[in-house]
Amino acid sequence: MPLIDLANPHRFQRLAAVLIPLFGALAAALIGIGLVMGFRAPPDYQQGEMVKVMYIHVPFAWLSLAAYTLMAIAALGTIVWRHPLADVAGKAAAQVGAAFCFLCLVTGSLWGRPTWGTYWVWDPRLTSVLVLFLLYLGVLSLWRAFDDPNRAGRAAAILALVGFINVPIVKFSVDWWNSIHQPASVSRFGTPTIDPSMLYPLLISAAGFFALFAALHLAAMRNELLRRRARTLRILKAAEVEA
Repeated sequence: MPLIDLANPHRFQRLAAVLIPLFGALAAALIGIGLVMGFRAPPDYQQGEMVKVMYIHVPFAWLSLAAYTLMAIAALGTIVWRHPLADVAGKAAAQVGAAFCFLCLVTGSLWGRPTWGTYWVWDPRLTSVLVLFLLYLGVLSLWRAFDDPNRAGRAAAILALVGFINVPIVKFSVDWWNSIHQPASVSRFGTPTIDPSMLYPLLISAAGFFALFAALHLAAMRNELLRRRARTLRILKAAEVEA
């Protein structure tokens, strides 16, 4: 189906009604399999059983970056291509991405306490992820700052595009600066450094969380379209009363 066909809200609603339960079921299956495999995997020789936080923390981290990237693409769709669903997709990505980024920070802190001896350090990776979370909150705040969804969408799109510079900073912060955070062990050039007994559960769990994000993102888009439809009906009813 061409992307422009989804500009029709009714067509998008029908497609979302089919895809949301499919992605939800896929997410439940993959996350369940990945976590069971992960908890059966051997403990790390340094971190022990605490390393198993990785199976939820790493997917949250990946999705935080992926959701912001999707938000920036949607911002281009709003400003450049003016696709009718672009700002809806951007707002939905901001809502779900902010939640995943918050969970990334929380699980990272819980993992860091026994590993580093503290819940938080002003490490380049941790600090840049915190900035990413603040950018999410800034975009969501702009959506609430305007009554007109079109004005809110343009303002939020500008901030999303400007803030996208932080995404490569998060990704490469452990390479560019002196960091206590573990360097990339999966998404790196060459062979991953993580053992297959841990790698496969991580990838399966991550696939499940990506499916969960897809379901939540489509559901948020559908709710936003219904909210806008209700707003339009209220405006039309108020105009009829005044007339």
